[in-house]
Amino acid sequence: MATSFVDSYAGRVPLSMPSAAARTTPRTDIELAEALTKVSPKAQAKAKATATDFEAMFLNSMFSQMMSGVKGDGPFGDTPGTGVWRSMLTEQYSKNFAKAGGVGISNDVFRTLILQQAKSGNSGSNSGTGSGSNSGSGSTDVKA
Repeated sequence: MATSFVDSYAGRVPLSMPSAAARTTPRTDIELAEALTKVSPKAQAKAKATATDFEAMFLNSMFSQMMSGVKGDGPFGDTPGTGVWRSMLTEQYSKNFAKAGGVGISNDVFRTLILQQAKSGNSGSNSGTGSGSNSGSGSTDVKA
């Protein structure tokens, strides 16, 4: 008698998925924890804001592409000003989405910024020496 694929793997395949708590419990990042002790709280706050802004920019691009396919009726109808209003809406969506936790990009960006800053020995205690401007120049300078 031939056995089916399911029968041959019975007992080896878990019957249920892990609980949501098991999937979302963060692991301790020892490297990040050590780096955080070397970087000032002010620099950490600035890095977090920069990371959140970056994620909002990414989400805005994603939402803009998503909304470009929406035509005709809707909250803005199909008027000449629809494009402007839609872009404002997607910008606010992306900012709020990123502020609420986003999709996780900001966490990785924050980790990278803190590790780079700790490695460079720049603890953020030399306030005012960095350019500090992050106005679209592509700079990742998060010195406090």
